[in-house]
Amino acid sequence: MTTTTPAATLTGAPALAPLLARGALLSPLKRPRPDADFPRTRLVLPGLRIDLAKLAAYERVCGFATGADALPVTYPHVLGFPLAMRLMSGRDFPLPLLGLVHTSITVTRRAPMPATGTYELTVYVEGLAAHRRGTEASVVTEVRPGAAAGRGAASARGATGTAGVVGATGADPVWESRSTYLARHRTTAAHAPEEPSAEPPAPLPALAEWPLGGDVGRRYAAASGDRNPIHLHPLTARLFGFPRAIAHGMWTVARCLAEHGTPDAAAVRARFRAPVLLPGTVTYGAGDGRFEMRGGDGRRLHVSGEVAPYPAA
Repeated sequence: MTTTTPAATLTGAPALAPLLARGALLSPLKRPRPDADFPRTRLVLPGLRIDLAKLAAYERVCGFATGADALPVTYPHVLGFPLAMRLMSGRDFPLPLLGLVHTSITVTRRAPMPATGTYELTVYVEGLAAHRRGTEASVVTEVRPGAAAGRGAASARGATGTAGVVGATGADPVWESRSTYLARHRTTAAHAPEEPSAEPPAPLPALAEWPLGGDVGRRYAAASGDRNPIHLHPLTARLFGFPRAIAHGMWTVARCLAEHGTPDAAAVRARFRAPVLLPGTVTYGAGDGRFEMRGGDGRRLHVSGEVAPYPAA
């Protein structure tokens, strides 16, 4: 038996600040568990055009070359994040937004994506899974080539709202990602998957050392729209238990990939291991298609990942 998943069309990207506030207010009411129901609606944003000024700011803060008519491999995550936040801040999403940890991301890019192109975004919650530390949600973002921009086309700066139920363009995604988000809570789920061995992997060859200013979080927030207070200032970060502001996890991945490079058609996997405190110094390492960011002394692993051509040879 097959079921039809409703797809709600947006007329523009939702503003993140109200969604963060709504998610924070609703967080104490959430009771996370892996068998909870979750929103099934697919959010669709058609006719999306790229704000080239924001793209250039993103490229600068992440270390990508600027001016090329091509989106960095991580940039579609920024475009889809407001839609993901709309789903995760809703009453029907069972995990509390406060304390939710982005634990991993996989990205598949099937072809280069012109910065001057028009795209259609689709974002949905794929499911929940038991984790030994709580419950993990998988959120999928898909980007398809869109119809040529015309009257009423949305932009990354467009108004918010919904306009009925529609389907996608029918084209295969040119880019897709799957992010996992963990809500920590007490659990007795014996069937939760075991994590890999706690033995830390041997460091990759260190290729660069990067001093990070205290403004990295604010600069990335301005470029991406993700103004979570833990990234902005030591005072706001301390409210959430951090001694200083921390870098965005997606900035750490983007900065590594800007240095590493990716094929036009690529598969990327990354796992977030530990937050990067700002200001600070980190070491970039790479080898055999793998990359990582460690603390300045090379001991603490912050993020690790892999890059491979798509499809795999």
